[in-house]
Amino acid sequence: MSSSSKQNSPLDSPALKRLLRQGLIGTAGLVLVCGGLLAVFWFYMFCRIEVPSGHIAVLLKKTGAEIENDMEVVPESEFGNYKGLQEKVLTEGRYFYNPWNWEWDIVQQVEIPENRLGVRIRLHGDDLDYGNLIAYDNRQKGIAAEVLRPGRHGLNAIVYEAGKPVPTYRDNYVELVELHEPIVIPAGFKGVVTLLSAPLADDPNQLIVEEGRRGVQKKTLDPGVYYINPYVQRVNLVDCRSQRFNLSTGGEMGFPSRDGFWVRLDGRIEFRVDPERAAEVFVTYNDSGNDNGLDARVEEEIIEKIILPNARSFCRLRGSDNSGRDFILGDKRLAFQEDFQQTLGETCQRQGIEIIQALVTRISPPQQIASPVRDRQIATQQAQQYVKEIEQQASEQQLKIEQEMVKRKEALVEVDREVIKLTTEAMRQQEVAVIEAEQRKKVAEVELAAAKDQSEAILAQGKAEAEVIGFENEAEAAGWAKSVEAYNGNGDEYARWVMLRKLAPSYRQMMVNTADSSLMNIFTEFSGGANEQAADVTQNASKANNQTNSGETE
Repeated sequence: MSSSSKQNSPLDSPALKRLLRQGLIGTAGLVLVCGGLLAVFWFYMFCRIEVPSGHIAVLLKKTGAEIENDMEVVPESEFGNYKGLQEKVLTEGRYFYNPWNWEWDIVQQVEIPENRLGVRIRLHGDDLDYGNLIAYDNRQKGIAAEVLRPGRHGLNAIVYEAGKPVPTYRDNYVELVELHEPIVIPAGFKGVVTLLSAPLADDPNQLIVEEGRRGVQKKTLDPGVYYINPYVQRVNLVDCRSQRFNLSTGGEMGFPSRDGFWVRLDGRIEFRVDPERAAEVFVTYNDSGNDNGLDARVEEEIIEKIILPNARSFCRLRGSDNSGRDFILGDKRLAFQEDFQQTLGETCQRQGIEIIQALVTRISPPQQIASPVRDRQIATQQAQQYVKEIEQQASEQQLKIEQEMVKRKEALVEVDREVIKLTTEAMRQQEVAVIEAEQRKKVAEVELAAAKDQSEAILAQGKAEAEVIGFENEAEAAGWAKSVEAYNGNGDEYARWVMLRKLAPSYRQMMVNTADSSLMNIFTEFSGGANEQAADVTQNASKANNQTNSGETE
């Protein structure tokens, strides 16, 4: 093939080369995308750690530096730097770890049930110092001082009940949690605290050590629930409630009297431990052989070691001061009872025991002296009874006399009361009659004064009315006089004017006579009469005026 044919080959064309180049790039991109998706799928499916609720994930590193000889577990501060079991755990959630480097195990969290507490026992860390029993530092192995309260805790530990073997269902734990019951101090009790792990006291021979030192503490716990580490503190319950027992509990209580007779007695004693001195009483008198678990049965030791010895001592010392006859009579018995309670209370109080009541219920003197003394006492009481009966009869007689005298006095008082009542009633009626007469007299006087005032008022009213009429007449006459003066003193003219003024409103039509009319001549004959009537009106007005003037003169 020639060189020209090679240059014109379609494989050597630039377009084909460009397509091949683009195809290679696309293939490479597709391979990369698929590889990325596969990586994401692998990472999500194989590196994902899902820790559900109530669980933790225990991690084990497969790569890295070898763990050191003094390290049982890789501490949290060196997390991921060494191979082996890690102290750090993963709590609830989602995490991603490379399975090539890590291995994990999903286990349940430590759950402390109700009415329990958990004591942590760390299996890794530094060794404790010489003589120490409790790990107070989180970096030390051993029993931790703090306890776990009820609830869930994110710890890599095996939980088991105290006194039972540790279960071994897995081997990747770093702690043990031992379950114990909390200390419950009921009402009426005190909790005596003994520190088991603490510095030694300065004086180890003391029963009560200083606060915070190893030994029995003076401060006690009040009733309640306490979550206390039993390896750090021991709490013993001391009953501070009142206790009661009979003196015959420890055997027969008896003593010889002063005259050599054997006297037996029995009694009832009620006591309690002083709450402020409960620790002192516990450490002094407690015997662990009588204890019931943490319940210190110290009351039995108190009865045997304090109350009964003191009661026997008092009875033998004080009882020997009295004769057998003294324990039969009431006065001596009462004095012995009071002295017994007071002395026993003072003695036991010094030892931390409070005596509430010490009662001698029975004293049994010997029968060889009890019967004669009893018969003599009965005869004396009968004689006293006879004397009292005589005195009673005399009192009843005197009472009858006094009752009759009282009845007589009551009758006299009743009569006096009736007389006083009648007298008082008569005096009251007399006073009422006098008061009524006085009232009627005052009423009459008031009515008389009112009548006088009324007559004077009538006279004054009449005079006033007469004066008003006179004033009105004077005013009317003065008006007429002024009117007449307007007519030059001619009364007839004034009277004519008055008549015409009254007649004028009644006219509806008026006929007037003219010079050429003879119609009005018919009234000519009446003209004379009209003048006479006008004269009469004037004359009557003059008479009325004269009468008015005469009345004013009078």
